[in-house]
Amino acid sequence: MSGIIAQNSGRHTGLVKAASGGGGVWNLIETLTSDGSDSDLSFTSGIDSTYDEYVFKFINIHPETNLVEFQFNLSADGGSNYNVTKTSSHFISYHVEDDDYAGVGYESGWDLAQSTAFQTLGIDVHSEDDLAISGSLHLFNPSSDVFVKHFISKLNCVIGNDPTYSIQSTGYIAGYGNTTSAVDAVQFKMSADEIQGGSISLYGIS
Repeated sequence: MSGIIAQNSGRHTGLVKAASGGGGVWNLIETLTSDGSDSDLSFTSGIDSTYDEYVFKFINIHPETNLVEFQFNLSADGGSNYNVTKTSSHFISYHVEDDDYAGVGYESGWDLAQSTAFQTLGIDVHSEDDLAISGSLHLFNPSSDVFVKHFISKLNCVIGNDPTYSIQSTGYIAGYGNTTSAVDAVQFKMSADEIQGGSISLYGIS
């Protein structure tokens, strides 16, 4: 990681500009922080035609309930409904703590094929106090009235049902919202119960 990304990663206030020859400016739009009882974290403003790329940064997202999925969905009506049709692919790299096995796997069960369901980003997330999800989601040209809405995500978490035999997992997800309507809101939630901690920051890239 270098340049403007390295300078801004994890920042929730202010702005660090790229040095001469750098790759753009990260403009902080909004940060939502869980108060420990949030059913979701929803961005219903700030996603418009101002920028061609928006990035959501997840910092230590912690679930209330063990073995749940961290998910997101898109809205084309300001957040009244999160039901944009999506097609995606999902794979993970993983490594067990005791070094028993490791590898890369295609997770077809977490793909979507022309579905309005929430897209899973992190799978089987632990609720132990010291565990959380961190990563990012990129959304491209959401205000376009011509093109579908591409997205890519990468995040890191611990999965499995035994904290003494956990699997470090990095998830890679890519897909598109199959709509030519402007996407103007994004919601993040767990597949069950609440987001118990952590924050999500929204940046516009110029």
